[in-house]
Amino acid sequence: MAADDRLEDDELARRLREAHRRVRALTSADKARYARRYLAICDLAKRDPERAAARLEALLASLDGDFDTPRAAESTPGD
Repeated sequence: MAADDRLEDDELARRLREAHRRVRALTSADKARYARRYLAICDLAKRDPERAAARLEALLASLDGDFDTPRAAESTPGD
């Protein structure tokens, strides 16, 4: 029996596993930064699952390249 089979059908748990797989596959330059964010979200999920889900969505959007600021494409690096 795989570890994933023992977990209940929980959306947050599935999304955390997805994020873990994606962070693990990153290059070393980005991996440390995203890993710290991921660990903070996992810690928050123990106390406040709703806030953790919102932060997880932001992390996944960042991994996808979808930034939450509407003018991100117009901003120059370092602004």
